[in-house]
Amino acid sequence: MSTYDARNLLVLEGLEAVRKRPGMYIGSTDTRGLMHCLWEIIDNAVDEALGGFCSRIDVTLHPDGSVEVADDGRGIPVDIEPRTGLSGVEVVFTKLHAGGKFGGGSYTATGGLHGVGASVVNALSARLDVEVDKAGATWAMSFRRGEPGVFDGDEPEAGFTADNTLHKRRRVKKTQTGTRVRYWADPQIFIKTATFAYDELVARARQTSFLVPGLKIVLTDLRGEEPREESFLHEGGITEFCDYLSPDEPVTDVLRLQGEGTFTETVPVLDSKGHMSPQEVERELGVDIALRWGTGYETSVRSFVNIIATPKGGTHVQGFERALTRTFNDTLRTTRLLKSGDPDVIKDDVLEGMTAVVTVRLAEPQFEGQTKEVLGTPAVTRIVSRVVAAELKTFLTSTKTAQKAKARLLMEKVVGASRTRLMARQQRDNQRRKNALESSALPAKLADCRSNDVDRSELFIVEGDSALGTAKSARDSEFQALLPIRGKILNVQKASVGDMLKNAECSSIIQVVGAGSGRTFDVDATRYGRIIFMADADSDGAHIRCLLATLFFRYMRPLVEQGRVFTAVPPLHRIELTNPRKGMDKYVYTYSDAELQRMLADLKRRNLRWKDPIQRYKGLGEMDADQLAETTMDPRQRTLRRLTVDDAERATHMFELLMGNEVAPRKEFIVQSAYEVDAETIDA
Repeated sequence: MSTYDARNLLVLEGLEAVRKRPGMYIGSTDTRGLMHCLWEIIDNAVDEALGGFCSRIDVTLHPDGSVEVADDGRGIPVDIEPRTGLSGVEVVFTKLHAGGKFGGGSYTATGGLHGVGASVVNALSARLDVEVDKAGATWAMSFRRGEPGVFDGDEPEAGFTADNTLHKRRRVKKTQTGTRVRYWADPQIFIKTATFAYDELVARARQTSFLVPGLKIVLTDLRGEEPREESFLHEGGITEFCDYLSPDEPVTDVLRLQGEGTFTETVPVLDSKGHMSPQEVERELGVDIALRWGTGYETSVRSFVNIIATPKGGTHVQGFERALTRTFNDTLRTTRLLKSGDPDVIKDDVLEGMTAVVTVRLAEPQFEGQTKEVLGTPAVTRIVSRVVAAELKTFLTSTKTAQKAKARLLMEKVVGASRTRLMARQQRDNQRRKNALESSALPAKLADCRSNDVDRSELFIVEGDSALGTAKSARDSEFQALLPIRGKILNVQKASVGDMLKNAECSSIIQVVGAGSGRTFDVDATRYGRIIFMADADSDGAHIRCLLATLFFRYMRPLVEQGRVFTAVPPLHRIELTNPRKGMDKYVYTYSDAELQRMLADLKRRNLRWKDPIQRYKGLGEMDADQLAETTMDPRQRTLRRLTVDDAERATHMFELLMGNEVAPRKEFIVQSAYEVDAETIDA
């Protein structure tokens, strides 16, 4: 059994912890981690530019795998730090959590905040050389894997002697200041495939030049056969950056939302005795945002804290987005572009087509982790939200002619995006409902047939439960199925797809037919060879047949086009003969008033008498099962009318005329056609 006591505890001193666990500090040991080290050194130079002390940064990638970063800032301190007795250069490059960014007054807003940037890079370098121009001289110091010393040659593998002396190399003008850092990444730490990505460096340099107007950044790549050099200098700042990032045609010009605020924060402060004590500190926060809306749909939001990118956002982005949504809703309600019953616009509606650069500057921001991908300072949300709300509302409610027109255009775009989203959501809900409908079990009220032969089977859509009872007895259950519907179904020509799918009768019909509806209708999946509408032979029955025809023509048209949809023709009258001759049926059926008159005349001529009064059927439910079978359902004796479509365009127009939303053309059609109707044929 292994023991576990104090001898098993390992204490990592100084930079040993960095070399033992590099991922904690730079994220990884591949190209990403290698580039992170370079950003640490570049950001130190950029911090000088943020303070107004640096106007140029040169980054050079050498053929031997090293990289050099030079700036014309104030230069790293070269005097002795009193608590450690070490030169400022050695403190910066060998001590974790040491630097001029912990509230000592050297920097008000910086990117490097944890004091581990330069020292981590040094710890993970096979060799690091630093030169500082300061106080009329050039000072130099070298390190091997974090240890100060002197190399015998110019290569990382050259002989090395430990020495922490800061060497004075040569004299320079007293006005000349700056820092040059050149280092070779340690192959013991980084994997072989880790390389400095030039394109990524170009993108970061361009981004930084936008964020720090007036700073010139020069990149030189000496690694290839032909050296490459690019320089970046942008005086327009984030306005120019926002315009550069925008991919589409503008709806608005680039808006600049600027403001500031203060908040109180409790922080540990180092006193004169080297002890940490909590202290209330008042912080200043500067907010500077450039944003623009375009005609496209993509959203691009870049966020930065003291020019350090925060790709995963943080409290500043939360405040920005929250204020955007709230301000738009308030203004849209005020201008009545959103009515009282309309739902609020949401963040996605406002962000559609927007490009924004969100920057904040403050001393000692709280980041989540050394990689600084998320800002965590809580008070930032409130201040950014207040600044954005005030500045954006000023633009949206502006009375200046040019601004007013663009603000109106922008608000209409946001409202349009909201309506499109709601329509798309409704369509998705309809599709889900439709899919659920098509995949669910058949309705209980269906009286199905036994046969699976589609060519032979028939589906009767029957009006009313009373007719269903008679039809069940009258049908041949081997191949005839029955589906009852209650009264008049929904007029689908007027209704939306969603309303149609919500309607119980329409959904049951689509479910039973089993082939879907609309664009997804698959005629080969239909469960029955014939669909037959069976309704009463009166005006209400005619209306029901018309509504059913509308449903099938609009949502299951292939069935109509293939001639597989019919209407049953039930009789209107029954004549009971009192003296039928041999071989004659006792009952004679007629299907219209005209046919009745002709039949009575023929019977009188043949000296056949009938029982008065002649029965007139008001509905299918008045028939006995054998009568219904004989007259309407038995394929050997029944009459069916097939629904046909000779001209789809004319049929579509007629359905829209008779069943659609436009009332005026239908009224005109009725008035014109009224003169062609024989008043005596009207069933009153």
